[in-house]
Amino acid sequence: MSSPSLLNRLTFRQLQVFQEVHRQRSYSRAAEQLGLTQPAVSAQIRQLEQALGQPLFKYAGKTLHVLPAADTMALSTREIIGQLSRLQMNLSDINGKISGELNIAAVSSAQYVVPYLLARFRAHYPDVRMRLKVCNRSQALERLAEQKDDVVIMAMVPDDDDLVVMPILENELIAVVWPNHPLLSTTAPTLTDFARHYVLMREPGSGVRNAFEQLAADQEVGLPHRIELGTNEAIKQGVMAHLGVAVLPRLAVQLELEQGLLASLPLPHFPLRRAWCAVHRRDHFPTPVAELFIRFTREHLDEYRRYFQTPSSPLPSHGVSCLPMLPV
Repeated sequence: MSSPSLLNRLTFRQLQVFQEVHRQRSYSRAAEQLGLTQPAVSAQIRQLEQALGQPLFKYAGKTLHVLPAADTMALSTREIIGQLSRLQMNLSDINGKISGELNIAAVSSAQYVVPYLLARFRAHYPDVRMRLKVCNRSQALERLAEQKDDVVIMAMVPDDDDLVVMPILENELIAVVWPNHPLLSTTAPTLTDFARHYVLMREPGSGVRNAFEQLAADQEVGLPHRIELGTNEAIKQGVMAHLGVAVLPRLAVQLELEQGLLASLPLPHFPLRRAWCAVHRRDHFPTPVAELFIRFTREHLDEYRRYFQTPSSPLPSHGVSCLPMLPV
């Protein structure tokens, strides 16, 4: 089928629906994201396939399989929609207003940092719509593979040449106990001493859990007593309730440390340090707004690092929750 015929028969709505189906690997999830009915999504894909003269997807039972033509189509569709987004942003720039949508996923440990980055960015570009999805590391990797977000902010990034990675800040993980815990009066407590207590942990797939379990494995220390809790906040409350001990990001507990509600336990090999990074796939063309956010973040890295006071320079005594506002 010739190009003029495609130009006459394709619509931007079809491309938008196709892109969402390809991303979600599901007609029903695409329909939910687009605010359409599943029959409407099916009709758009059917019309697109008729225009192209070949199938894009195939159901086998309840599983939607992506055919080679769909992967080829996805590359072109991202370029087309990306160019339209750039046109919209350039026109907005002419009018003095940058607009668009920014979709970010962040691992749960980064939720203490990302809102500050977004607030700083929004102060300069107030017409940009923002959406933040908080998830664990396993879910972040899944979202990264499925290209569900413009940018994923995570630590422990896989060694993958297909990923574009920009380090942002250091994430310092510390061992925490309740005040007056017996380990605090122990001379030179070890990781083995720590592991004799109930250790509160996130679910499998959590980056903090992975980092701690890797250290324990490297040191040949077993973790026989574990209690799994679903969020860092629940773990924090669990330690304060004397349910167990834990390893948590310093930023998550800084205020409680300053208020004497929790105590940091000095252990060999602690603190563990991992870098939070802004990540996207090399073959996933960033939207103009995402490019702007990445560039803006890169240009202000020194400012962010001073603001959060990286481990080489301790956090201010008033804690993260009381940090002054970033300058705009």
